[in-house]
Amino acid sequence: MKATVLVIDDDETIRHFLPRELRAEGYQVLTAESGKAGLQILEKEPVDLVLLDIRMPDLSGIQVLERIRQQWPDQVVVMLTGEPDHETAVQAMRLGARDYLTKGKPIREELLLVLNRELTSQRLGREVQHHRQEKSQKFSREFVRGQSQAMQAVYTIVDQVAQSDSTSVLIEGESGTGKELIAHWIHELSARREKPMLEVNCAAIPRELLESELFGHEKGAFTDARQQKQGLLELANGGTLFLDEVGEMSLTIQVKLLRVLERMTFKRVGGTKDITVSVRVISATNQNLESMVREQRFREDLFYRLKVVPIRVPPLRERREDILPLARHFLAQFNRQFGKTFATIEPGAEQILVSYPWPGNIRELRNLFERIVLLSQGVRIQPQHLTAAIAPAPSRTDVSSLTVLRGILEAGQIPEGGFDLEGTLGGIERDIIRRALDRSGGNQSKTAEVLQMKRDKLRYRMKLYGFQDLPAADVG
Repeated sequence: MKATVLVIDDDETIRHFLPRELRAEGYQVLTAESGKAGLQILEKEPVDLVLLDIRMPDLSGIQVLERIRQQWPDQVVVMLTGEPDHETAVQAMRLGARDYLTKGKPIREELLLVLNRELTSQRLGREVQHHRQEKSQKFSREFVRGQSQAMQAVYTIVDQVAQSDSTSVLIEGESGTGKELIAHWIHELSARREKPMLEVNCAAIPRELLESELFGHEKGAFTDARQQKQGLLELANGGTLFLDEVGEMSLTIQVKLLRVLERMTFKRVGGTKDITVSVRVISATNQNLESMVREQRFREDLFYRLKVVPIRVPPLRERREDILPLARHFLAQFNRQFGKTFATIEPGAEQILVSYPWPGNIRELRNLFERIVLLSQGVRIQPQHLTAAIAPAPSRTDVSSLTVLRGILEAGQIPEGGFDLEGTLGGIERDIIRRALDRSGGNQSKTAEVLQMKRDKLRYRMKLYGFQDLPAADVG
């Protein structure tokens, strides 16, 4: 169903003609013959747009507009007049009217264009507000303030930078460390928090589409540009734009973004008009942008514009004192979500959690607890829950084996479901042999000496664990 339009005009011809044209386009139309009648309708009916005549006998259009602004400040109003009057038009626009149409000429096409533009803008505004509310709720639900010294240093910078609502911030850190949540925290603490915070993952959008996503485009700017589109910079005006994985941005778009940061102006794709905005830009990356600058894959001038205030979010392995509070938070969150009753994490399981290197950081920890709570039953998280759920990738098999064994030894008991002793010890042995081979440059004789074992036993174990076999007469 299309939008509802209220026509307020004392001219009966207009009240007949405009509704007929608008209904033919699918709009719902209400009419009022005076300003007072129009205000009464607004008190009872939700209306998307008001077409308001300037000259009426009881209340003038300007007086009606003033009352609308007092009672319904977000109401979209387009003024109608029989005679062009520049002074009145300026007064109406200053009071918040979106446009000004003259009735004395054919206005059907112009009217439909104005309606489409204003109602599209209104819909996008509602979507932005809804998006902001969702993100704010997500931020409040998922943010857990770590207790480690490393994170306390991050919080200090965040508190300070939030006081300046224009300073660019670059958040650096590995994938899964919570860079997005830090960006949302800056926004929520800033003076821009009542305006939208929009985000774009520069790695998730094809580079040829990212320019249009950021800057918008004019109708006909390219083959599929069938209508004008506002970009994220326009939609985030007054608020914050978060550029995730900014290192994936092409050099061409980097030039345009640099201009925005320098002048706060830009042109839509295919456009000629400068658009001015007030936006704080927060960017994030898991890459080394300094190295990319040296390799000429990232503009140096943009790098320093983005990195006015750098924030490094440490990986979880560098702040192990935060692991258990995070784990308990996720346990409680997924208990509520899935209707489960897990109450505690056993000491042996805690030791595994604290010892594990968490290459996927907070995201991996969160996903782990979501999987465990969803698929398991009981009231305690036990070591076997973790040994079954932490799927060891080849690059971390042996670290996982060691953490599992350490957890069992710390707990002083074997898990109720048992565990793979041979596989666990084998994983540790394989890692030690690999490290010794690396130290010895692959020389088996030296490796056997380092490990204080006979060379034939070393060769047997290398074959057992799938190491590439070397000629028997390797040079020692």
